[in-house]
Amino acid sequence: MKKNLAETLEDSAINELQIPTFGYELIREIVLDNILGQDSYQILYWTGKQLARKFPLSSMGEVVAFFQSAGWGDLIIEKETKNEMELTLTGEIINRRLELYSNCHFQLETGFLAEQSALQKKCSSEAVAEIKKRAKRVIFTVQWDPKDPL
Repeated sequence: MKKNLAETLEDSAINELQIPTFGYELIREIVLDNILGQDSYQILYWTGKQLARKFPLSSMGEVVAFFQSAGWGDLIIEKETKNEMELTLTGEIINRRLELYSNCHFQLETGFLAEQSALQKKCSSEAVAEIKKRAKRVIFTVQWDPKDPL
C-alpha cells in the first residue's frame, strides 16, 4: 500500500536522517545567492511555487509537517480570515540564519506557501514574508482571491 505524503513525512526513519546545518546554510545562503545574484528573491519565490506543485498538499497541517521535514523551521498558523492567513516561522534554524546572514530571506518558503494556498483554495494566491529579526521569527501573510479561480 502506497503511503501519502503526510504519512511519509511522519515516517520516523526519514526524520532520523540529518544533514549538518552548515552544509544547508552554504547552499541556501551563499551558493544560491551567488548563482542567482540580484534576481534571487524573484527566482526563489517562483521556485517555491514550482516546488509546491511537485508536492501538492491537501491541508495546512500537511504544509506544517512539510516545513518541519524540509528543515525550514516550525510553522504555526496564527490566524485565518475569509481571504487571508497569517503564519509564523520559528526555530533554531531560523534563529541561526537571522543571526549569521544579514541578507537572508525566505522567498522559497513564501512562494511555497502562496502556491499551496492556491492549490488548496483553488483560486489565485500570493504571499509576503516579514522578517522580525529581534523576535527571531518570520511572519508570512498569504492572501487569496476567490473571485479569481484557477
